[in-house]
Amino acid sequence: MEILGYIGAVVMGLSLGLIGGGGSILTIPALVYLFHFDMVTATTYSLFIVGAVSAVGGIRSWRRVGPDRQALLHFGLPSVFGVLATRAWLLPALPDPLFIVGGVAVGRSLGLLLLFAVLMLVTSLRMIRRDTTPASPRTTGDRRIALVVLGLGVGMITGLLGAGGGFLIIPALVLLAGTPMKQAIGTSLLIIAANTLIGFTGDLLHGRAVDVAFLLTFTGLAVIGVLIGGRWSERIPNEKLKPAFGYFVLVMGIYIIGRELSSLS
Repeated sequence: MEILGYIGAVVMGLSLGLIGGGGSILTIPALVYLFHFDMVTATTYSLFIVGAVSAVGGIRSWRRVGPDRQALLHFGLPSVFGVLATRAWLLPALPDPLFIVGGVAVGRSLGLLLLFAVLMLVTSLRMIRRDTTPASPRTTGDRRIALVVLGLGVGMITGLLGAGGGFLIIPALVLLAGTPMKQAIGTSLLIIAANTLIGFTGDLLHGRAVDVAFLLTFTGLAVIGVLIGGRWSERIPNEKLKPAFGYFVLVMGIYIIGRELSSLS
């Protein structure tokens, strides 16, 4: 199972290099099901892994295409605030169990995993639809306000679930801001890197212990994947990759929900 998990690390890097998102979608299930970490620990590890790999991919993309600088500012900064606020105040305040249904207690880890799976379903359908036509032009003020609101929301999701949010950032940049796809991928990677690494640092400051050797091994394999994926992305149209990845995410989301709900019966 661990061998499959390390193979998943390379695949996760490929995903980030190819389409600028999907890292946490692959990392969280690998950490939970293949390495048997609880969900809260998995979110902490995912923050570091996805952040480090995204930073490598984002720097590479910066050199080749260049980021959307306005989006980095107006989307990136609110999202960083959302990560810090969620990890510092919201996540520790969640009760365990979260709630009880029909006499069955739904723990915090299970609740977060189910929420993550639902988010996977929603975003997978968005990718499958191939809806990549930029929205009509907006005024500068409207664009900034929308980017700030979306950035804050993605930051909260990142903090709560350990998800980088690339599968949300890219549609927002392409559809709302009119950012070209290749540029949106690089911009997404840089925003993901900032969000996740700052969130991971916050966890360390709050005394959360980590297995450094495991993190470095998993991350090193994922970095290999992102470098390979970055090269492939120069040759393969993203419009063909995103729907295929969307179907994969859809299947994984259904699997997680089915597995976890069956464990409650």
